[in-house]
Amino acid sequence: MDKVLKKELMIIANRIRKHALLAVYSANSGHPGGSLSISDILAVLYFKQMKNLDPKNPKNPDRDRLVLSKGHCAPALYGALAEKGFFPKEDISSFRQAHSYLQGHPDMKGVPGVDMSTGSLGQGISAACGMAIAGKLANKDYRVYAILGDGELEEGQVWEAAMFAAQYKLDNLTAFVDFNNLQIDGKLCDVCSPLPIDKKFEAFNWHVITIDGHDVEQIDNAIEEAKTIKGKPTLILANCVKGKNVSFMENQPQWHGSAPNKEQYEAAVAEIDAIIKELEVM
Repeated sequence: MDKVLKKELMIIANRIRKHALLAVYSANSGHPGGSLSISDILAVLYFKQMKNLDPKNPKNPDRDRLVLSKGHCAPALYGALAEKGFFPKEDISSFRQAHSYLQGHPDMKGVPGVDMSTGSLGQGISAACGMAIAGKLANKDYRVYAILGDGELEEGQVWEAAMFAAQYKLDNLTAFVDFNNLQIDGKLCDVCSPLPIDKKFEAFNWHVITIDGHDVEQIDNAIEEAKTIKGKPTLILANCVKGKNVSFMENQPQWHGSAPNKEQYEAAVAEIDAIIKELEVM
């Protein structure tokens, strides 16, 4: 990856973070921590990797697809879709309002660019499996991506889907796990540990790649590697920081589902603006 593209993706990732913060602040409700942790992954997917995306034709049958299995992190997905041009950025501030189409979880019927309605944890990855096998049956060459939370791995349906994906050799499916080690009730290991995540997916016959989930080059390289794997799905275990790039939110479980007040919102945006400004002059 050349330096110009790398810088561009890093800037986009932080713009997505700003959109997510605005959404949650405007609604006084939502999930900022996990939204900030997946922003780099979304930036690489939507602005480098996913093919045949067209805001004027969001249902293009040949498009790559993304299922946000951890649907509560819709603020980040909406940020990516707005940056991509699927809907006006100004609409982000209507998040979770009664009149808005941008509700608390992704809605494929109401939001252009959303490929699957999600919210109930564990179910999104199953939908992604369905999309992947449909592509194979139809001899399509689109790829399917899914993003799961690490706490979401406590859902049994995730492992049923993992078995299914391996059984049917869904090598057109790549799943990310946002491995930030925190969930709503605290540390992953204190609630119901799914560790070791890599060894478990390998035991289910997945190809596993472990990366820094905030390094856009590592994310991109992992996706490229996944494309070369034949006969099995790929799991990208992304080591992430909950609340990434907002100092008082990083690694703090209380920011899983809490909205910032005005002072906190302004401080958070100022931190991210400083990061963007520094990147722009590099």
